[in-house]
Amino acid sequence: MVHAQAADGAALHYQLRGSGAPLLLLAGQSNSHRWWDPVRERFEAAFTTVVMDWRGTGASDAPDTDTYSTENFARDAVAVLDHAGIDRAHVYGTSMGGRVAQWLAADHAARVDRLVLGCTSPGAPHGIERGPDVRRALADPDPKVSRAALLNLMYTPAYVAAHPGPFPTLGDPAMPAHARRRHLRASARHDAWDALPRITAPTLVVHGTDDAFNPTANAPLLTARIPAARTLLIPGGRHAYFEEFADEATPPVLDFLNARTEEPG
Repeated sequence: MVHAQAADGAALHYQLRGSGAPLLLLAGQSNSHRWWDPVRERFEAAFTTVVMDWRGTGASDAPDTDTYSTENFARDAVAVLDHAGIDRAHVYGTSMGGRVAQWLAADHAARVDRLVLGCTSPGAPHGIERGPDVRRALADPDPKVSRAALLNLMYTPAYVAAHPGPFPTLGDPAMPAHARRRHLRASARHDAWDALPRITAPTLVVHGTDDAFNPTANAPLLTARIPAARTLLIPGGRHAYFEEFADEATPPVLDFLNARTEEPG
């Protein structure tokens, strides 16, 4: 098991798999690298995939300290790239991973080749937040009710009926409670609005058209704010569009990542 060391000494677990140029895949809030398990193989024929466990998840350390923020998660990602000997990588971040990827591309531009931001947001106060009904359902004290609400936000009922699971996007069940709280706070406090114009990497913003967890209206906000960005909408996709609609979403992402860097995004 391979670990990098963060600036504060925390051990960060990561994996490399595949062949070709490096592609850093960043998972959502309160999730380990297993978030990417259903689709990771699709990228490995063309890229060396790099996946990591956020601090607080998987086999990474879970310090109960004030080190959980999307900006610091980006620094953790740089520590992983450093340990792996990777100077520059493509980056595909989804959900909170997309928030982290914004800081990575803005503050560590030399490390990012091409950038894909999936089902994500610039953060408050400029982003479009989920509705109060969604918040209430996710906060239901009955874990069965809140889990069912999250499952419905991630996937269509037809997909859930045809796939019994497990669903790796529903969170790392082994996370300690303090880390779960800190992840939630880190994502909620994200605000990269002023940093977005500094992103120089060609950028593709991908979003499902039926995403109520992180509303689709965030996609054009990001695209308008980031130079050389364009939008790809996945019809019918909910928050886990990259898994359920992999046949529709992955090929154009691969085409974008395989394009020459100097071409417009």
